[in-house]
Amino acid sequence: MRNILEDLYFGKITPNEQDITPGSPLQQAMGQAEEYEEKLTALLEGEEKTMLLRLLNAENEIGSTLALENFILGFRLGMRLAIEAMDEDDGSLSALPEGR
Repeated sequence: MRNILEDLYFGKITPNEQDITPGSPLQQAMGQAEEYEEKLTALLEGEEKTMLLRLLNAENEIGSTLALENFILGFRLGMRLAIEAMDEDDGSLSALPEGR
């Protein structure tokens, strides 16, 4: 446990950074999105191009915000599960072994 806390303190744990497996469905989808973005951007000019880039930035911000929120909610759920698992006086219907 201490190693995890030390790694977190020293910034060695970065759950938001992930390596994407080459050839995976995620990598393929990201490549396709990038390709279509480049093609569409090349076709547009002026205000239309600006609007597209603003839309893409807004969608990226939404995705990042949702990812952060889901991480926090998942972490909280995990901690609640851990706390409940440690509660030995939870009204269990079976008796605990002696010495506990």
